[in-house]
Amino acid sequence: MPASARSRTVLGSLVFVPLLLAAAGCGYGSKAVESGDPKAAGGKKVDGLDEVKVGYFPNVTHATPLVGLRSGGQIPQELGGTKVRTQVFNAGPSAIEALNAKAVDMTWVGPSPAINGYLKSGGKNLRIVAGATSGGASLVVNPKKVKSLDDLKGKRIATPQLGNTQDVALLHYLKGKGLKVAPETGKGATSVLRQDNKEIPTTFQQGGIDGAWVPEPTASNLAGKGGKVLLNEKKLWKDGKFVTTNLVVRQDFLKKHPDAVEAVLRGSVKTNAWIRSHPGQAKQHINEALQRDAGKPLPQKVLNAAFAQIEVTDDPLASTLRKQADHAASVGLLKKPRLAGIYDLTPLNRVLKSEGRPAVSDAGLGRK
Repeated sequence: MPASARSRTVLGSLVFVPLLLAAAGCGYGSKAVESGDPKAAGGKKVDGLDEVKVGYFPNVTHATPLVGLRSGGQIPQELGGTKVRTQVFNAGPSAIEALNAKAVDMTWVGPSPAINGYLKSGGKNLRIVAGATSGGASLVVNPKKVKSLDDLKGKRIATPQLGNTQDVALLHYLKGKGLKVAPETGKGATSVLRQDNKEIPTTFQQGGIDGAWVPEPTASNLAGKGGKVLLNEKKLWKDGKFVTTNLVVRQDFLKKHPDAVEAVLRGSVKTNAWIRSHPGQAKQHINEALQRDAGKPLPQKVLNAAFAQIEVTDDPLASTLRKQADHAASVGLLKKPRLAGIYDLTPLNRVLKSEGRPAVSDAGLGRK
């Protein structure tokens, strides 16, 4: 298949595979958290909106929404009389499909699904308006089966989903080691298996995989079950910083309701500052959210290890997103990406200025 046609095929699969998953449960591979939605703080509705629909994942790498949306969180406070309606996703492509279908207005999501969604729509469906998390992804292996980073040939390594952020990272790393893998099927010198984050620990314990490139807390969970962290992805990036989670918004929603978007951004910025100054309480809120959204809390040891690997950040680290897009293109998941306009950091920089903080950069990828 020609490269351009293959890219279109893969992009289509990245966006529309979640529709198949939806038949097995709540739409878009997610679940609505009806009973857990935060109550409106009261007062005037922002932009006259009754509600803002937001999405996120039950991952430690989504600490900002896990902490900021409930337990008297800053985001509902900033929205006043406008209610927050939440939806929990299992992987990035599912969240982007929900965004396209207007099931959510904004969602926290990894960089690769955001890139895929932006390119698939011809640059018309979303904007990245803030960062959320840096770091928090690792390659964890069964040390009895994988002895070193030079021992990946012939092994079975899992990622959360075709085309998700960790999937791209693994494929790019394997290519750098000279190990060829067909990006669509995962077949090759190393077998790449796409599995839900919730399923990977069980498959790992049963011997169905030899390792996994996964976000937190799955990485620390595997390490707690006898796995060995063979590579922390921080080691592959300058200063150990790379974007793991962004906040994206539908372009039409941003245009019609800029005050609501800015209110969510104010709440997010305040939440991240609170997390940095109250790490112990933040971990408690994260575990309460994981119990509600994922069905059970993390063991304290696993939570501590996972939390130590992330850094909450308002900066979307745009230059690293550009590199991640180049990585996806290099392994055949995308043709050369055109990302101009994927960011609109004007509202965020306005919030940061009001907090007496410096502006952050869009690395030349901002809206003109």
